[in-house]
Amino acid sequence: QVQLVESGGGLVQPGGSLRLSCAASGFTFSSVVMSWYRQAPGKERELVATITMVGGSTNYADSVTGRFTISRDSAKNTVYLQLNSLKPEDTAVYYCNAKRSLTGWSFWGQGTQVTVSS
Repeated sequence: QVQLVESGGGLVQPGGSLRLSCAASGFTFSSVVMSWYRQAPGKERELVATITMVGGSTNYADSVTGRFTISRDSAKNTVYLQLNSLKPEDTAVYYCNAKRSLTGWSFWGQGTQVTVSS
């Protein structure tokens, strides 16, 4: 059974930090590209960051470059998103996604809420 379980969201003040985790199971971790997306109320889901399981290449949305860091622990089948210097506009539900580029297979986690507010 394929599962992506996100954790680590919460309420944080502007300028603060959080680390999100995405634990994967039920598929071959090394065969996919892992991404974090986010969706704010009334807005479309947007890509935040991507990492390849082989090689560890990363890409980021312009809005988070320099503040967020995506990483992986292949031994734990887990992907992380470190969120630093958080802003109120980072408030959203953050989703983990696994995708096989060649086949188009894609799977989503249930999401974790991040709220940045004073």
